[in-house]
Amino acid sequence: MVRILVVEDNPMNVDMLTRRLQKRGFEILTTQDGASAVELALIEQPDLILMDLSLPVMDGWEATSRIKADPRTKSIPIIALTAHAVAGDREKGLAAGCDEYETKPVNFASLTSKMRQLLNPTSSEE
Repeated sequence: MVRILVVEDNPMNVDMLTRRLQKRGFEILTTQDGASAVELALIEQPDLILMDLSLPVMDGWEATSRIKADPRTKSIPIIALTAHAVAGDREKGLAAGCDEYETKPVNFASLTSKMRQLLNPTSSEE
């Protein structure tokens, strides 16, 4: 079963993402801050991380940078989630190590499409 780490501090967003992803057969791990996301990524080795960027303790930018800097977790794909779609944020997220970027409110079809591409990179090649 594919395991997804959802890093999100808004309980309603956690609930919505968890329920919708579980319906599609994913196993979900959750945490509410960037510091615990770095720790969980190392311990649990999820298949993919959905990373909110505005988090307590350590923001998503820093958490992503730390996850990508560690050889044990650097290959885990990370999709940045943010409600603040400011010009340059996508580039900043990708520069921090995010593999993709999705704005909130989440377009679930778009998100799951990006997740599929990152989880099965060879399936999108012709």
